[in-house]
Amino acid sequence: MSENKKLWYKVARTIIKAGKMPFPISESVIEFAKTLITEDQAKFLLIFKKPSLNIEQIKSRVDMSDEKIETMLNTLMDNGIIGGAPSRRTGVFVYTLKPLYPGMAEYSLMRGNKGEKEKKIANLLEELFKDLREGVQKQYAFINQLKNFPAPARVVPVEKEIEVRDEIVIPAEEVSKIIDKYDTIAVAYCYCKQEKDLINDPCKLTEKRENCLLFGKVAAYSIEHDFAKPISQERAKKILKESEDSSLVHKIFHIHMNPERDIESICSCCKCCCGLFRLYYEGAAPMHTFTSYLAKLNKDLCKECGICVEKCPMEAIILNESIPTINENKCIGCGVCSHNCSNDAIKLERTGWREVFVPPPRIKLN
Repeated sequence: MSENKKLWYKVARTIIKAGKMPFPISESVIEFAKTLITEDQAKFLLIFKKPSLNIEQIKSRVDMSDEKIETMLNTLMDNGIIGGAPSRRTGVFVYTLKPLYPGMAEYSLMRGNKGEKEKKIANLLEELFKDLREGVQKQYAFINQLKNFPAPARVVPVEKEIEVRDEIVIPAEEVSKIIDKYDTIAVAYCYCKQEKDLINDPCKLTEKRENCLLFGKVAAYSIEHDFAKPISQERAKKILKESEDSSLVHKIFHIHMNPERDIESICSCCKCCCGLFRLYYEGAAPMHTFTSYLAKLNKDLCKECGICVEKCPMEAIILNESIPTINENKCIGCGVCSHNCSNDAIKLERTGWREVFVPPPRIKLN
């Protein structure tokens, strides 16, 4: 293997190791890296043996002037390759290498640009998902081992569909109260819908594109480096309401995928575009999420219209002799079914903290 190929293999491995998703080091990953970063930047990124470093650690690992280090770091942040924020524990500014996904994939398309570079990125992401699917399907017997990986997100339901009583709903389950906790909020283009637009397969549920919300340090970074726009709490709530009315699912992402850490984003997800749903339906990853709710049917109120079957993003509802039957093992408690039920026949029941793990379907590989 030539030195150049070794470099790109090493940087691809470094990027993948920064995250939790078990992507194979394929030609698609290497080409994705080459599309986003230069060779000099690739060499620099190899210092991230661990994902996060402060400036003193960085200086000790490279033979560069302070000015060149600063330029390198700012350029990489402008390109969405690394993030930067003060440490919660020490207050020291820390630079963090973004993983492939979730991470660089999102930031590469969050500005909403539609040039040739973005089209190339979109097609490479399709290849990355295909590579992951093939790896998972070939090693399907080990799928349950993925339970050991942290769940990427948690679901909070459509707010008007939950019974708001102190003993029933904790504040962190109400999206409006989540928004009220943050002064710094930003909105960005949904990378998932943007990627699908670029391959001429647009979203089936909404024409809205700027509906990904960012909070706190992540919002501040994204605003500073022109990935997102600052918005008010009122505007954020309006965006979520519009998403609910389009039958999108509120998925919350916490820092380091740790539900005990601060929230960094709320995505409004559909099964036709959004990464976590797509990876599940395309056989590339399990649906692994946290939730606190479960849909329950009141048969006496049901009109047997089938709208809940049509709208459920997990296809967790089927008709059994015209009566909806809910697969509780697949229900993620999003509230889309109850929000769309004209006769209030489906309600959300609070279950307490619940982990949902649904293996991906078996897919016949070509």
